[in-house]
Amino acid sequence: MPKENTFLEKALLVQVETTKVRRILNFENSFEEFRDLARSAGANILEEIKGKQELASPRYFIQKGKLEEIKQAVHKNKIGLVIFNHALSPSQERNIERYLKARVLDRTGLILDIFARRAFSHIGKLQVELAQLSHLSTRLVRGWSHLERQKGGIGLRGPGETQLETDRRLIGNRIKALKKKLTKSHNQKSLNRYARKKGKNKIVALVGYTNAGKTTLFNALTGGDEYQADQLFATLDSVTRKNLSPGSRAILFTDTVGFISEIPTELIESFKTTLDDLRSADLLIHLVDINDPEKDLKQKEVSRILKDLNVDNIPQLLVNNKIDYLSEKKQQELEFQNPEELFISAEKNIGIEPLKEKIIERISNGLFKGWVSISHQASAARARLYEEGCVRDEVIKDNEWHLKLNIGNDLLTDYLNSSQLKILHDENQQSLEVGEPGRT
Repeated sequence: MPKENTFLEKALLVQVETTKVRRILNFENSFEEFRDLARSAGANILEEIKGKQELASPRYFIQKGKLEEIKQAVHKNKIGLVIFNHALSPSQERNIERYLKARVLDRTGLILDIFARRAFSHIGKLQVELAQLSHLSTRLVRGWSHLERQKGGIGLRGPGETQLETDRRLIGNRIKALKKKLTKSHNQKSLNRYARKKGKNKIVALVGYTNAGKTTLFNALTGGDEYQADQLFATLDSVTRKNLSPGSRAILFTDTVGFISEIPTELIESFKTTLDDLRSADLLIHLVDINDPEKDLKQKEVSRILKDLNVDNIPQLLVNNKIDYLSEKKQQELEFQNPEELFISAEKNIGIEPLKEKIIERISNGLFKGWVSISHQASAARARLYEEGCVRDEVIKDNEWHLKLNIGNDLLTDYLNSSQLKILHDENQQSLEVGEPGRT
C-alpha cells in the first residue's frame, strides 16, 4: 500500500451540542470518533473546544463568545486549521474563516480528505475527486487574502487539489468530465456484473461501520491479503474476489467502504461503483464490533444508511466480530441471547467455518445435509461432487455409491434435475420444491 503523507498540520477541533442537532452517538463518543477522524487526516491536535448552546447561529454556527474563545486559542498556538464536527454551510464556513483568520473545515470536508488518502485505484480516485469538487464548488469564493494557502493540507489534498483555485466554470467542466469517465467505468463494471450473474455466481458483500474488521474478514473468507489496518476508512475502493466454497457455486465476496455516523447520503452516492456492488449482492454480511460500547447505535446507523441507499431489501446476516476480546462466559451468554446471530474473530480465525456454512445456506436456498445415492454409470457426477468439496463420507451398497453430502440446495437441484443422484436421507428434513425426478 502506498505510504501516506506524514506531515502533521496544527489543528483545533470544535464540537458543540445544540437542541437542534441530534447525534447518533452520545456527545463524548461522537467527539472521540471526531478526534480519530482528524488524526486519520494527519492533524496535530493542539486544542479541543467543546460547548453547548440552544440554537446554531445562522452566521457563524456557534455563538460569538465561543467563537472568540476559538480565535484566542488559534492565535496563541499559531494554529492554521480549525475543524468542526458539524456540517457547515458555505457562508458559515466563509464567515468563520474571516473572523478567525484561519482555514476552516467541516465534517464532510474532513471525511472527504480521508477518502482522498485512502483511494488508490483509478475509479476510486475519480470518485473522490468528483465528491470533493461537488462539495467545494460552492466554497470557492473565499476571503483568502489573509492566508497563505498551503497545498496538501488537510481538506486540500487528493485528486481534486489542483482544481480548488479555478473558477466555477472550469470546476463545472471538470465535474462533467469526471461523470463521463465514471459512467464509462460504471458501464464496464455493469457488464462484468452481468457476466457474473449469468454464470450463476453468487455475490456476497461485506458492510458495516468503519473499523469493524470487514477487510480482515474478507481476507479470512477468501484467503486474500488485502490491506488491513486499525484505522478509519482503511478500505475505500471496493474489492471483489472469487472463492470456490465447498458445497456451493462460486461465491464472489466484495469488501466495501465502511460507513460512519452523520455522513451525508449524497456523499456516499458519489461512490456509485461501490453502491452498485452492494445493489447486485445476493447477501449482505453486516459486520459489527462486539466490543464497541456504541455497538447498537452504530448497527442502527448502518441499517439506516442501507435503507437510504435502497439496499435494505437484500437478505442480511448479522455477524459479531472480535469475540476473542471477550471471556468465554460472556461469549456463551451472548450466543444464548442472540441465537440468530453469528459470533466470530476474523483476526484469530474463530467461527469462520460455521460462517461459511451459514453463507452457503443463505445463498443456496438452504443447505442439504444427508445421504444420496449415485449409480456407477454416473461416475462423472461423483467426481464433480468430490471436486466441489461436498462429500463428507462414502460407502458402496447395492452396486451404488452412497455419499454423505453437505451441499447448497441450488447446486443439489442441478444434480437432481439431471437425474444423476437420488436422495436417501435428509438430516434437516427439508422439503425441496424441485428435483422430484431424483426422489425415492
